[in-house]
Amino acid sequence: MCLTCGCGSDEVHVEGAQHAHVHTHPDGTTHSHAHAHVHDHGHGHAHEHAHVHTHADGTTHSHPHAADPLHVGPATTTARMVQIERDILASNDAIAQRNRAWLAARGIFALNLVSSPGSGKTTLLVRTIEQLAGRLPVAVIEGDQQTTFDADRIRATGAPAIQINTGKGCHLDAAMVETALGRLPLADNAVLMVENVGNLVCPAGFDLGEAHKVVVLSVTEGEDKPLKYPDMFHAASLMLLNKVDLLPHLAFDVERCLANARRVNPTIEILQVSATTGQGMDGWLAWIERGAHAAQGRQLASVTP
Repeated sequence: MCLTCGCGSDEVHVEGAQHAHVHTHPDGTTHSHAHAHVHDHGHGHAHEHAHVHTHADGTTHSHPHAADPLHVGPATTTARMVQIERDILASNDAIAQRNRAWLAARGIFALNLVSSPGSGKTTLLVRTIEQLAGRLPVAVIEGDQQTTFDADRIRATGAPAIQINTGKGCHLDAAMVETALGRLPLADNAVLMVENVGNLVCPAGFDLGEAHKVVVLSVTEGEDKPLKYPDMFHAASLMLLNKVDLLPHLAFDVERCLANARRVNPTIEILQVSATTGQGMDGWLAWIERGAHAAQGRQLASVTP
């Protein structure tokens, strides 16, 4: 669960398995399993949801949500909430490091694209994939609460993509990405783009194993977004100011927006782009290529005697 907003993640579905759900225990072990329903008629007709899963040693068991040690109820103390959040983030970080090592060993340059809904991330990704064709292979992990619309758009370009539906969850986490990596045809020395759920709050706190977070801000959102959502802009290495083709039609102060972003994160890089007209795309593509070549160089150095 997400302690920032209280959303749940029990209804996560990753393409490639029927009704597969990603589940992480407090000790950091992660597995996928199907939901089952336990009907306990010894206590009236109250139905309880339970998880059924099999461990590596072959033992199988079920356990209800009510017995989950991470269960948060009205009586949960502040200290317990803090401990639960630490446990969740520590478990996530351990899996993220595993993802990062797996990607590094294959020379894959991974980016976590984050933004508000409607910033133009998917259109930007489509344009990026089309312009990198023949230069770098690109694969995409799409995160949305529901539908496969965005993954379908990516696949229409010819690039491999896999959809993660988070259900009531408001962000991707490292365990979801780890599951997706096992099902995504991802070439060595490729670029992996993870399009996170549209949300400028919770994704800031969850490392997925990426090389960089890239925050996309459209000029239709307002210059004060970096100050309203400072954690996200502080966590990002790059800000893409998108939809700049609309500037003649808007009362948007570009310089104020850039100053606000740098006030939150003095080292953030900023590029102004339009996925619709192609303005500024050369700079964005060059930034990706530099990162991809650096990842490939590190991988080569790691295997060269």
